[in-house]
Amino acid sequence: MTCSGWRVRLGDCADWCNARCNRGVHVAGIALGFEDIVNVLRTSVLRALSHLPAWPMSGQRSAGRLIWAGTLAASLASGTAVAAECRQALALALDVSGSVDTREYQLQLDGLVTALNDPEVTQALLDLPSAPVALMVFEWSGPVDQAVLVPWTDITSRQVLEEISTRLARTVRRDAAPGTALGQAMISGAAFLNQKSACWKRTLDISGDGKSNLGPRPRDLKDGIGAQGITINALVIGTDAPKISDLRQSDIAEISSYFHAEVIVGPDAFVETSLGFEDYARAMTVKLKRELDGLTLSELQ
Repeated sequence: MTCSGWRVRLGDCADWCNARCNRGVHVAGIALGFEDIVNVLRTSVLRALSHLPAWPMSGQRSAGRLIWAGTLAASLASGTAVAAECRQALALALDVSGSVDTREYQLQLDGLVTALNDPEVTQALLDLPSAPVALMVFEWSGPVDQAVLVPWTDITSRQVLEEISTRLARTVRRDAAPGTALGQAMISGAAFLNQKSACWKRTLDISGDGKSNLGPRPRDLKDGIGAQGITINALVIGTDAPKISDLRQSDIAEISSYFHAEVIVGPDAFVETSLGFEDYARAMTVKLKRELDGLTLSELQ
C-alpha cells in the first residue's frame, strides 16, 4: 500500500496518511478512506492468520508475530478502533556499572537526549497520537541498583519529549554497586514492560559495555522473557581507551557476540554497536529508528 511512493506502515493508517498523503491512500489506483483501510487490514490479518502453517517463520519470530497479529485481528474483527492503549512500550535500560566513569555516564545521557530529538525519531514517536508510544528509562548496574529516571510516559507531543529531555539532562549520577548484573536488568525491564501488557509491541532496549558478572545469567532468562511476548534489543558500547581502531572493533565484536548469544530475544531482535561512548548518540539514534519502524502491511499478507 503506497501513497505517492510512501510505504504505509500498519500504525500509520490514520494520522500518518492524513499528514503526509494529501490525496489519500491508493491501492491499485483506487483511493481509500480510513474505513476502507480498516477493512483492508481486517481482511489481510484474518487471511494471514488462516494460513499460518505456510508462513516461512520459525521459533520466537513466528510466535511474536502470532501474538501481535492475533491482538490486532481481534480488534479489527470486532469492528473496534485500531488504536490500543499504546502501539509500543519501549523501556530503555542504561548501563551505570563500575566500568562506566562520570564522563561516560554523561555521554550516555546526552546521547539519549540527542537521539530522542533527532527529527526522524521524533516523527516516528509522534506518528500516531491516538495510539502513542509509551517510553520509560531506567539505570542498571548491580543486583539491587536499578533506578527509574523517567517513569512510563505516553509520547503524545513535542512538549512531552522536551520534558523528558529536560529531566534526563538534569539527572545527577547516584552511587551504585560496581558490578554488572545484566540478568537482573533483564528481569527488571520485563517487569516494567508487563505493566504495559495492552501495548501492541513491547521492547526492552539494553545498553551495556561488558558481560554480566553478578546475579542470574542472561542465558537462563532470555527464553522465558521472550515467551512473554517481549523483545530484547541491545546497544553494545566498545571501550574508549584503545587508540587503534582495530582493537576497538575487536572489543566490540567480542561483546556483540556475547549479547547475540546470551541476551537478545524476540521477533527481529538485534544488536547495535557504538564505537565508544562518544559514538553513543549516533548508535542510539540508529537503534531507535529501527525499533520504531512499524510492522508493514506486506508482512501480514
